[in-house]
Amino acid sequence: MKLAHLQRFVAIVDADLHVPRAAEATGIPLASFYSSIDALEAEVGQPIFSRAKAGWGLTEAGALLLDEAHRRIAESPSPASRPAVPAGGKAKASKGKGRAPIVKGQPKPYKKRQGR
Repeated sequence: MKLAHLQRFVAIVDADLHVPRAAEATGIPLASFYSSIDALEAEVGQPIFSRAKAGWGLTEAGALLLDEAHRRIAESPSPASRPAVPAGGKAKASKGKGRAPIVKGQPKPYKKRQGR
């Protein structure tokens, strides 16, 4: 089982079984949440959520998986921190002779008016 799928499963349970709220809290697209839950259910072989109009609920398999997910997440190593990206824009290639490059995030260089 992928650790990311288990983390998303736990996030849904922590958000009171409300998938859109869990997706918003983690910053992951909603469609990705649904596909990871489908993949997790396919891997388990049983539904882990009971889906109804009134809301979602955990099945017995889901409750057992929740304990396993908490254990695996606790045992996993913490993710390595990403290095900070230096601030600044990226220069684009100039379009001809004598023009200053356009830098992303900066105002455009002075543009001469077209003669008549």
